[in-house]
Amino acid sequence: MPRLWLFEETIDTDVLAPGFYMKSPLDELAEHCLEAVRPEFVSTVQKGDVILAGDNMGVGSSREQAAEVLKYHGIAAVIARSFAGIFYRNSINLGLPALILPKGLTLPDECVDGAEISFQFDKSMLTLTKSQKVIGCEPIPTFLKIMIDDGGLVPHLEKRFSAEVTPKC
Repeated sequence: MPRLWLFEETIDTDVLAPGFYMKSPLDELAEHCLEAVRPEFVSTVQKGDVILAGDNMGVGSSREQAAEVLKYHGIAAVIARSFAGIFYRNSINLGLPALILPKGLTLPDECVDGAEISFQFDKSMLTLTKSQKVIGCEPIPTFLKIMIDDGGLVPHLEKRFSAEVTPKC
């Protein structure tokens, strides 16, 4: 069952993709994701898990690997109170849903690290399995949902351009 990774502190790109490993292949870089704040992350993360973060998620450098390592580990979505702009766009471009919590939303008491969850991207909804409490996120525009469903910007453009008919001269 997917679980929730709760981060109340600001998570910067150097914690997600440490600079020392930036020249390494993706699989090696991913082995160091979040190790500075959650050493158990890499050994316990599961496909379908969701990260719930505080303000300014992904602040720091423009390295797209910060979002890429989360996708590599199978994170289904990153939900935050706010995002650093470049991290938000890198996530979307790589096909990793990045959703924003409504302003002023108070999270339910059952929203704790490790809680079992289900996530519905099409509805921008996170459900805490045990209590069935729902956390609704700000909806993502349809054109971005389509791009994420296609796997990100490059696969989306490849799909789009391959569907266009080239006129014969």
